[in-house]
Amino acid sequence: MKINNLRKVMKQKDLAAVVVLSSFNRRYLSGFTGTSGSLLITHEQAQLITDFRYIQQATTQSKDFEIVNQNGPMIEKLNELIKSGQYNKVGVEANLITYNEYQALNTENVELSSFEGVIESLRMVKNDYEIEQIQIAADIVDDTYEHILDWIKPGMTENEVNNEMEMYMRKQGATCSSFDTIVASGHRGALPHGVASDKVIEKGDMITLDFGALYNGYVSDITRTFAIGEPKEEMKKIYNIVLKSQKAALERVKMGMTGKEADSIAREIIKEHGYGEQFGHSLGHGIGLEVHEGPALSQKSDIILEENMCITLEPGIYVDGLGGVRIEDDVLVTKNGLQRFTKSSKDLIIL
Repeated sequence: MKINNLRKVMKQKDLAAVVVLSSFNRRYLSGFTGTSGSLLITHEQAQLITDFRYIQQATTQSKDFEIVNQNGPMIEKLNELIKSGQYNKVGVEANLITYNEYQALNTENVELSSFEGVIESLRMVKNDYEIEQIQIAADIVDDTYEHILDWIKPGMTENEVNNEMEMYMRKQGATCSSFDTIVASGHRGALPHGVASDKVIEKGDMITLDFGALYNGYVSDITRTFAIGEPKEEMKKIYNIVLKSQKAALERVKMGMTGKEADSIAREIIKEHGYGEQFGHSLGHGIGLEVHEGPALSQKSDIILEENMCITLEPGIYVDGLGGVRIEDDVLVTKNGLQRFTKSSKDLIIL
């Protein structure tokens, strides 16, 4: 089904073949999880080229593909296969191919054409299997958040919290975290990407945890902000604004809406409360094999939300010298609105 969808686009673009170099796109199309390999897909054939270390693995994982031992540099084998098949117009991922690779493939009888973003667009709409994996990854982060609320104490460092979260997620079945975990306490909460540091967590700190689990190749991505001890009144006010904007997005974002329209739902609420300049990123993004993939829910995104897209909703407010709040859920776009993957409480928890 995935390859058939790809071939439809190839036909539209009048391409005889497509070379796939992205590890994520390779896994999406073939199921191959090895770290070295490429795909050559034509209208009649699907070949996975890898080295001798992965031949057995590829044979097991990619049953719809002919497995080709590269026996030398990858690009030379691709060049050989393209020439032997007499494929005169070949699509390549222009954002990934190096200059040397381009030169090697761009021979006299071969025209290279950009295929950038095409497979990524196909990946935006998930099938049942992908949705199931994302749900399991989301369940892991929900469990981890509950664990951390019981475990965390003043005097710990952000790095200690990060390490505990990583260990706990792995115990729940995660391969690892899906990105560098953000643990931003107190004034560091004003850093949207404040990865864990040696800062000591103190009473009165608001703490933002932005983390995800990688499960069977698919990711989750959740953010929760809570307090240890009574926080400042302005931080409570900010929390309620962010929560209001996030709940509005959950209620109103729907299939058929553009990413720009979705973003504006939360952004307008934050602007109305005087913090528009302190919300500097987009409302959300797609998740799947990567933690940041399409569709974008941003002020410039014209992508239309479709059924079975998996996205995040993560408004935030960040005030230098004071701190910040972000609340994020993973959700599935359905015909009847949004369905949450992540279900952890979003009440302001004060430990």
